[in-house]
Amino acid sequence: MLNLNVNKKDTITNLTSLNEALEMSRDKMRTYYRNYINPSLVDVMGLLDFDKLFVKADGIYVWDESGNKYLDFLGGYGALNLGHNPTEVFQALETAKSRPNILQASLNPLTAALASNLAQVTPGDLSRVFFCNSGTEAVEGALKLARAVDPKRKKIIYCQNSFHGKSLGSLSVTGRNKYQEPFRPLLPNCEMVPFGDLNSLEVSLENNDTAAFIVEPIQGEGGINLPPEGYFSAVRVLCNKYHTLLIVDEIQTGFGRTGTLFACEHENIVPDIMCIAKSLGGGIMPLGAYIARPHIWDKVYKGIDKYALHTSTFGGNSLASAVGIVALETILTKELPREAKEKGSYLLEKLSQLKDKYKLIKDVRGRGLLIGIEFNQPSNGLVNKLTLGKLNKLSEEYLGSLVAGELLNKFRIITAYTLNKPNVIRLEPPLIVDYPSLDLVINALDEIMSHSFSGLMFNSMRNVITSITSK
Repeated sequence: MLNLNVNKKDTITNLTSLNEALEMSRDKMRTYYRNYINPSLVDVMGLLDFDKLFVKADGIYVWDESGNKYLDFLGGYGALNLGHNPTEVFQALETAKSRPNILQASLNPLTAALASNLAQVTPGDLSRVFFCNSGTEAVEGALKLARAVDPKRKKIIYCQNSFHGKSLGSLSVTGRNKYQEPFRPLLPNCEMVPFGDLNSLEVSLENNDTAAFIVEPIQGEGGINLPPEGYFSAVRVLCNKYHTLLIVDEIQTGFGRTGTLFACEHENIVPDIMCIAKSLGGGIMPLGAYIARPHIWDKVYKGIDKYALHTSTFGGNSLASAVGIVALETILTKELPREAKEKGSYLLEKLSQLKDKYKLIKDVRGRGLLIGIEFNQPSNGLVNKLTLGKLNKLSEEYLGSLVAGELLNKFRIITAYTLNKPNVIRLEPPLIVDYPSLDLVINALDEIMSHSFSGLMFNSMRNVITSITSK
């Protein structure tokens, strides 16, 4: 039972210091997570030994407490385009550390410079920037702006299997019921259409009551889903026809990930609002933004009575802005969009060869260094072996995890499944990854697929089911 009469001095004595945290054991880390963060997260991460204690990171590698070296092919879900702990980013922090970091009663030259730089590199006339701390916050700001432009238009259209965040507004346009259901009612007037389906989109637009259509150029958490060729060009035409704003969520695809600086450049479209985050912070700082066309932004926020309708305490602080300036400059200087395009083509070709070789691989898809591998369901023979109810559902939920577990524990390669389609694992390494590392992943997958993966799956699935049903 919690003792509410603990002396403050005793409480301070019991605090964990930074040095103690840096020296924390794996078991103690698990205990703290279980007691103070999320007990079920500990259970899930422990199923396939994903709760390792990593103590060092550099570039495309991380190291665990025992000194084992791992190749990171998860890349912070797109936040680590520059890799772990990039030197240039830490130099930016050092250079800017003497500036006031948060001082609202002023204008900030670092914030101004980053906004100007983003306006130079984003498509078309996107130029009004609002800084925040995450992709979810960027989506929230974009939705607010879209809703306020025309009070008569309240509907927001979004896509099935999309992912835009888990705050109340962003969750309302995230296309998986599993995440929405416990928190209903969500924002009203949000309508879902199939991704890539122009006819369904136009039907939803025809009432002329839509404020915005929000869409990812490639659905990341949806399973690395690419739209049909020409889809975004046609979407731009439809949004213009029905006077609807187009919000493009480039949070995961932006800053070189798909082979161009922004994924919407593949079809040369200009969105009305673009959401960005993740690698804008150089893998170090929480930093997000939305950037809008000026005539749209001005309708809502222009005027001394309206300029502060949407604000953020930490958004655009000096250190985050310094990091953003250097991160963007480094991505461009190192030509990382080109690197992603070339290395992504190489990786997709090798993975396609594995798909032709192994029936367990259902599909390989992606663009640049955002690639998904989808797996077929297990054979009937394996289903009969397990003779457990709801196996198909469990295999759908955990097959990607099992492959990721093998990659992690046998080959020391870090990957993960996609949230909305768990039978897809993503390959999303830092854009600085080298070709030998790409080959290492291909060879590991080849070995996993060739060495009786059905047996591996049987044993692993049995362990997973036992753990789940015992809780």
